[in-house]
Amino acid sequence: MRYWQNLRSRCMSLFLMIVGLALLGQSGAAASTRVYLVEIDGAITPVVASYVDRALRQAADQGAEAVVIQLDTPGGLSSAMDEIIQDILQSPVPVIVYVAPEGARAASAGVFITYAAHIAAMAPATNIGSASPVLIGQDGQAAQPDDTMQRKVVNDAVAKIRSLAERRGRNADWAEQAVREAVNISAEQAVAQNVVDLVAPSLPALLDAVDGRTVTTSAGQVTLRTRAAEVVPIQMTLIERFFQVLSDPNVAYILLSLGMLGLFFELANPGSILPGVLGGILLLLGLYALGTLDVNWAGVLLMGFAFLLFLIDLYVPTHGVLTIGGIVSFALGSLLLLQSPASPAFQLSRAVVIAVTATIAGVFLLLVYLVARAHARRPQTGKEALLGARAVVRRTLDPEGMVFVEGELWRARSLAGTIPAGRTVRVVGVEGLVLLVEPASEEEPAVRVRRLAGDVRRWRPLGALFRRG
Repeated sequence: MRYWQNLRSRCMSLFLMIVGLALLGQSGAAASTRVYLVEIDGAITPVVASYVDRALRQAADQGAEAVVIQLDTPGGLSSAMDEIIQDILQSPVPVIVYVAPEGARAASAGVFITYAAHIAAMAPATNIGSASPVLIGQDGQAAQPDDTMQRKVVNDAVAKIRSLAERRGRNADWAEQAVREAVNISAEQAVAQNVVDLVAPSLPALLDAVDGRTVTTSAGQVTLRTRAAEVVPIQMTLIERFFQVLSDPNVAYILLSLGMLGLFFELANPGSILPGVLGGILLLLGLYALGTLDVNWAGVLLMGFAFLLFLIDLYVPTHGVLTIGGIVSFALGSLLLLQSPASPAFQLSRAVVIAVTATIAGVFLLLVYLVARAHARRPQTGKEALLGARAVVRRTLDPEGMVFVEGELWRARSLAGTIPAGRTVRVVGVEGLVLLVEPASEEEPAVRVRRLAGDVRRWRPLGALFRRG
């Protein structure tokens, strides 16, 4: 009897151990389930494409359950969009595109990326649409191609988005409308028309809703286990963040302007070194940023021509005319850059353009003012400083003699006949080492003397301001 009691006790213990190990294994599996989160907020650029590619490869290497791309974009470059779509289609890890947070949008390139996802979801109060392709000419302007070229571009985009829709079982007809007619719909309408799979108010709600769904990836069919999964954000690296900031057209415009300004001051005062080094670095960074965007290069050339005019005005006495022309050229170039991109994702801020143009104009107008003020000041040294000065005759001028002026004895020649010693005369000219004088009138205003002295001076180039020594 005791034997059977011991056997039953042992069996019960073994059963409880097996159940405990099973529960422990399940909890461990749940704890190890990870979903990677990628956030795209802004234009689709080559930096964003590189970021998504790195995140998907990392998720595959770490055995993530899924990757959620939280998307809020007005569109971007088609080349970067194509790279992201290819990465999603080739990913062995399920990719969920989630248009969020509330108020976000998936426009233009964002529509294609959403259609490429294994699961497409949207938050309430979001919208999707406007996927019409826009051709950009070599000058950065929205090009107006002929009908044949336009049909080729549109048909290519339609074929691409219809193939994505058919692959994911979504509404291909609406996708074609989004390309041909730039239509937009809300999140609720998108679900009703089978454009996206579901509406989720939050990321946890989204993961709960897609738990148990089966999708087909490049590795085969995968059943999602995302309920209560750990969300692991994948952030951009410092380098990616830096170059993403550079891809902002406003930042590129400011860098380009500051770079040109730094080079101007280096050329105006050779040997300063620091303005030249900083200007060169900023200019190269600005040109790199512009190279990743669809910009109007005519606007860039006008801005460069403006600084060329500023530089020429250093060495040519134009009374500031070239400076005024440079300011006009810079303003026109800025306006062309403002209007050049067809996509709103790459438009310059009007406030930034006005602020930078006003700053550049203020700097060079101040330089012109300083030059004008320097020229209006009476010379303090040299022969020019003697013009208009009063002198006392020490040896009778008949017509030549000696005069005492500014603490020195000078040879002088009278232009008004004989002038006896002791008389006061005024210097009206200099010939070599001989002063030309005439009798001074006590009633003659000093202003006329200063004006006469200033009349013989010449306007000097702007570069005189920067010369040292």
